[in-house]
Amino acid sequence: MKIESLKIKIFKAFKNAEMRNIPRFCVIVGSNGSGKTTLFNVFGFLKDALSTDVNTAFNKRGGFKEVISRGCTGNIEFEIKFRAKDTYKNNPIITYSLSISQKNGKAVVEKEILKYRRGTKGQPWEFLKFSNGKGNAVINEQILDSTEEQDLQREEQSLKSPDILAIKGLAQFEKFPAVIALSDLIDNWHVSDIHVNEARNIQQADYAEHLSTLGENLSNVIEYLHNNHKAELEKIIKVLKQRIPGISNVESKTIETGQVLLKIQDESFDEPFLVRYISDGTIKMLAYLVLLYDPKPYPLLCVEEPENQLYPHLLEELAEEFRAYANRGEQVFVSTHSPDFLNAIEVDEVFLLVKDKGYTTIKHASEDEQIKTYMENGDKMGYLWKQGFFDTLGNQ
Repeated sequence: MKIESLKIKIFKAFKNAEMRNIPRFCVIVGSNGSGKTTLFNVFGFLKDALSTDVNTAFNKRGGFKEVISRGCTGNIEFEIKFRAKDTYKNNPIITYSLSISQKNGKAVVEKEILKYRRGTKGQPWEFLKFSNGKGNAVINEQILDSTEEQDLQREEQSLKSPDILAIKGLAQFEKFPAVIALSDLIDNWHVSDIHVNEARNIQQADYAEHLSTLGENLSNVIEYLHNNHKAELEKIIKVLKQRIPGISNVESKTIETGQVLLKIQDESFDEPFLVRYISDGTIKMLAYLVLLYDPKPYPLLCVEEPENQLYPHLLEELAEEFRAYANRGEQVFVSTHSPDFLNAIEVDEVFLLVKDKGYTTIKHASEDEQIKTYMENGDKMGYLWKQGFFDTLGNQ
């Protein structure tokens, strides 16, 4: 799975924003309050809407009136263009459009469409189209590679309520592979905002396959990897030793009280140190490596400001790890304020959020010829950011 573009209309700070040509490794920059967290919240909103319904998703965020852009009326809209690997021959771009309105104080799905275009010309084929709880879906989309549009078999469907997403129900059936791919992306996205103090706390033993948002279950995940995926844990330790010289091992142990103790071995000493006595940077790098070398990686990973508590020279190395994760087939969005982190980023990987008169627009760094020229001549993105060259991009 790979998101190619994203459109957002009247969702919080995004009155009318669009990201195009999104790479697998995507870095978001912008001033405080520009909307970096809100951008990630788009995926959180869609996940809540998919797992429950759009009303529940709005209620978790204070209601429809708190989510719709201030001073705006109309429908909140999203459009995601993506490629679903191994779904269709030629890996076409699939477009998912969602429009949500409010009627009689209740949010309803005004329009929900899933479509894709064969080749580069012609009208896209709609294989899911719903409005207000009713619509139709193509039930033989497995043969879309070799059929004509008039041969597609459509089946009328009715949902239990107009605030339910059609892809929620249809994703349960194997005859809708594109729907399954989209719902897998939305349902399995993950936001990471690791806090060292949370990761340092001693935890009660618990089953944990994946690192949590704040990283407080780090010791339990390492215990899980030790018991079930030793090769992956050994890889994590190997990379940690490369990134932070002097580290020789990482181990976890459940004691009689039911707590899991996480220890890190320094090669200069005989006894390992409890994680509470380890530096912030070491803990955070370990947590990110556990996240990035997960045996079941997230198709979409969003990371908020990874530079906190990390020594500057480690940031370029961490950027390399994020890029490697993306190159293995997943997609990563990272928000940052750090010039040191940006120094490891290419021009086509950076998007700038610009807030003007209360609303945020999204600019691609590659749109600025001056920035592109500096980068081609060997400059680094972080230096350009620090020297104010992004201000020109924001004013375009």
